[in-house]
Amino acid sequence: MSGPVALVDYGAGNLQSVRNALKAAGAQNVCVTARPEDVLAAERIVLPGVGAFAHCMGALSAIPGMVDALNEATGPRAKPFLGICVGMQLMAEAGEEHGRHAGLGWINGTVRMMTPADAAIKVPHMGWNDVTPEGAHPLIVPGEAYFLHSYAFEGDDVLATTSHGGAIAAAIGRDNRVGVQFHPEKSQRYGLSLLARFLEWHP
Repeated sequence: MSGPVALVDYGAGNLQSVRNALKAAGAQNVCVTARPEDVLAAERIVLPGVGAFAHCMGALSAIPGMVDALNEATGPRAKPFLGICVGMQLMAEAGEEHGRHAGLGWINGTVRMMTPADAAIKVPHMGWNDVTPEGAHPLIVPGEAYFLHSYAFEGDDVLATTSHGGAIAAAIGRDNRVGVQFHPEKSQRYGLSLLARFLEWHP
């Protein structure tokens, strides 16, 4: 893997730990950037995300040209894309945290508050949990990953689920765009192996 990986810096992700994990997984050139031109020039794109959907989408949209660059790079140019946690959620049409807010609209679906029927099931969903693929995918394999979230994606193109008071989306994706609800950078061997596969992925 020789081309640069653009790690998008929009003030809403744990960039240093994701960067370190990408390098540990074999990335030689990780460009932490808030510049749309770097996203367009990169070979692969990673969008982290921590916090509320609306805040993250607002911060991303506040960078002139960034949403357009993401749409262009991962749409017509079909560059491999990985969204992490809220970065995955932003792939959806909308999120319902603090009102309804539009997302990137790449995957049909909405991000909603988790409401387990069993009151003993705590929200946020925090800690290690199984990742169960819905079918064969070159990036998503069975294993255990680290989750920390209160909202979950409901919609199309679910690649894997986990269980927290019922099945919830652990990974979504279509074509060259994949997102994971868990944190690969906190998921030890499982997370690093996912990032290594992403770095070699040619969808």
